[in-house]
Amino acid sequence: MDPEIVQDGPGTCPICGMALEPMMPTLDDGENPELTDFRRRFWWSLPLSLATMALAMLAMTPLLHGLAPALRVGIEALLASPVVLWAGWPFLQRWAQSIRNRSPNMWTLIGTGVIAAYGYSLVATVAPGLFPASFHQHGQVGVYFEAAAMIISLTLLGQLMELHARARTSGALKALLGLAPKTARRIDADGSEHDVMLQRIASGDHLRVRPGEKVPVDGTVLEGRSHLDESMLTGEPLPVAKTPGDAVIGATMNGSGSLVIVAGRVGEDGVLAQIVQLVAQAQRSRAPMQRMADRAAYWFVLAVLGVAVLTLLGWGLFGPAPSWTHGVLNAVAVLIIACPCALGLATPMSIMVATGRAAQHGVLFRDAQAIETLRGIDTLVLDKTGTLTEGRPVFGQLAAADESLDATQLLQLAASVDQGSEHPLAMAIVAEARARGLALLPVEDFDSMTGRGARGRVGERTLLIGNRALMEENNVMLPAGVLQRADALRADGASVILLALDGTLAAALSVVDPIKPTSAEAIRALRADGLRIVMASGDAERTARAVATRLGVDEVHADMRPEAKSTLVSRLQQQGRRVAMAGDGINDAPALATADIGIAMGHGTDVAMSSAQVTLVKGDLRGILRARQLSRATVRNMKQNLGFAFAYNGLGIPVAAGVLMPWGISLSPMLAAVAMSLSSVSVISNALRLRSQRLPDV
Repeated sequence: MDPEIVQDGPGTCPICGMALEPMMPTLDDGENPELTDFRRRFWWSLPLSLATMALAMLAMTPLLHGLAPALRVGIEALLASPVVLWAGWPFLQRWAQSIRNRSPNMWTLIGTGVIAAYGYSLVATVAPGLFPASFHQHGQVGVYFEAAAMIISLTLLGQLMELHARARTSGALKALLGLAPKTARRIDADGSEHDVMLQRIASGDHLRVRPGEKVPVDGTVLEGRSHLDESMLTGEPLPVAKTPGDAVIGATMNGSGSLVIVAGRVGEDGVLAQIVQLVAQAQRSRAPMQRMADRAAYWFVLAVLGVAVLTLLGWGLFGPAPSWTHGVLNAVAVLIIACPCALGLATPMSIMVATGRAAQHGVLFRDAQAIETLRGIDTLVLDKTGTLTEGRPVFGQLAAADESLDATQLLQLAASVDQGSEHPLAMAIVAEARARGLALLPVEDFDSMTGRGARGRVGERTLLIGNRALMEENNVMLPAGVLQRADALRADGASVILLALDGTLAAALSVVDPIKPTSAEAIRALRADGLRIVMASGDAERTARAVATRLGVDEVHADMRPEAKSTLVSRLQQQGRRVAMAGDGINDAPALATADIGIAMGHGTDVAMSSAQVTLVKGDLRGILRARQLSRATVRNMKQNLGFAFAYNGLGIPVAAGVLMPWGISLSPMLAAVAMSLSSVSVISNALRLRSQRLPDV
């Protein structure tokens, strides 16, 4: 409940008093030690508590007429003392910790109630003469050992139920961890193959993935063809074809083909490990709604302590005989039933379940705030390359500005400069040059200008490659014929890159980036969900509009530099819109950070993903629709939990204080303990319903 509390080893939280949990669960984790300990304490204490309660209930029946009252009370004290002082010791420690840290919480109320009932009864047993006549009932001072013992046993039962339910919330993480195979089949330099533990695999190793096996680590296909089932990580139900050169993700299932891959990211750098880390981080985060609950719980505990004191004094001074007996019982009942455990669990449980559920569908939330905010987004700004399109553009054609220039040599020069760029368009030009068997020349003074292009020197020639804005900045003349040819290519949706040699335009190169098959469907669904779709692209106006027209985008902004995308997001926010930005490149990072919600494509750059609050593992925009649906369901669930917790306490406290006793309705401390435990379990059970939340298929 308080993720800011971090320490090296196990212990209890100084704020809420709950046991701390590992930041990252592992498959080697056995049963929760707290669960094991509480189960042992519960089963040892339960017979003693039941025996104590039986003695107290049978005291006024003929069955115990032969047993002296003092002896009976002494037996009750002997039976109840191990329950309170041993079985309840963890609760008493947390009570003392809450007092010492000045952090009132559920254990403040439970501990005060138990100590009041047990301490009062112990003094009444050892020194009954200290009490005035108003405390006597049937000739002796009443004792409540059965209440103290049963509160401990019932609280232990409630904690066992809660711990079992909480363990289920980490099931999604452990399911993800369990996807990874334990071994990999490594191919050595001499061609021999043998299985090794996954921890011994290093980047660059050659691995064989046989039919029906899991891919051991992230890598690239060297040999073979097959189809991989990536649904466990991406939520994509259809197998994905893999051929040499394609990337593969560790823990995905190979189909009927055999593959040889070269290991890429291993260990904590792999996609699966990063997914697990993101989910664990999100589960530890706090929703904004939780801050309200925290403030309310702090003052609520103090208020309950005040109500308990007033209940004790009110009944003791003004109630019917035995007045102080009624006062003690009702005050203890108030303390127990008002335990704010349900209030503290209301939002963390929903967040933990929701993040695990989202991960199963290829959607990773960085924190709880992202879950709570996403449902309120009304505008979605989309990058084009890699977001709406495949992000794997292919070379189209090269149009030389002068017939005297050799097209092959121009392509070689362009690819030589672009080999230092990470941009997908540059990579397409480099891939084409290599496919033609052209050697890439060494480049000096390379400079990449994000969102515009790059420059460098090859031999004695200065090269400039990029968009029109870059050319105009460097005073490169742009012949009308070349510009007309470029516009014609852009009208067909191609991106055009201009190449200048020594300050003179030499060629226009076209690169075609196919639109993702799912983009049109995703945009239709997102618009139907109430979102305004805006495209912000670094491409030329005609290229961007050609893609936008095919997809039905509402608004288009082209020739956008990284700072311009960020400015666009800010301008939309100033107009009162709540903006999400989706992108995959370094040039999208400023806008992702500026937006109310940044959404990164899972195949994009690390910079983009670190700037975003949501990551779509598959890079499929339909994941946004799933995320919004889950966001709405989670916030609704949190509100239900908080509403239940507040309503429960609002109704329970007056009944426990005895306002209905004139009508013969009262609540004993034991019944209050039962109700307190059930309230927490009810909140947890409601949160667990999110595990079966139906998400849209589109």
